[in-house]
Amino acid sequence: MSVLKLEACTLKLLKMPINKNHEFDELDGVKCAIVERIASPERVQFLKSLLEFNGYTVIVIPTPPPKVVAAPPKPAVAAPEGEIAQPVQTEAVPPPAPETFIVGVTNVAFNATNAIFGRLLHTPDRHVVTMAYWQQKEPISHDEIPYFESKV
Repeated sequence: MSVLKLEACTLKLLKMPINKNHEFDELDGVKCAIVERIASPERVQFLKSLLEFNGYTVIVIPTPPPKVVAAPPKPAVAAPEGEIAQPVQTEAVPPPAPETFIVGVTNVAFNATNAIFGRLLHTPDRHVVTMAYWQQKEPISHDEIPYFESKV
């Protein structure tokens, strides 16, 4: 195998995520592990404060606008006899983009699922972050006994 093919394969592998739960991308010129895509401003504030409390450097960028596909031209309207039919002109107006963001951390080894279930993240009041707290379903993180430590 030639050196060029080997380098191309290596570069391709460096850009592939390990799995769907471990995505990474370049945000503002910095390689980052993606924490969440399409996050609202309130969600960004929650994640940023939580992750920075846990020692991560957080980078937030606006979600790029969706690509606009031009609508197919409408058929010409029938014209009275003796006149040439003219096609109806329409312009593709993109819908207003919602204000959403991509949240990432500079530690490319970070994986939100592993951090939550591995009990690696803590709230400012020193509780372990649970999945319900991470998803903002509960305002307070209740330290649950892990399934492997329960004495049932």
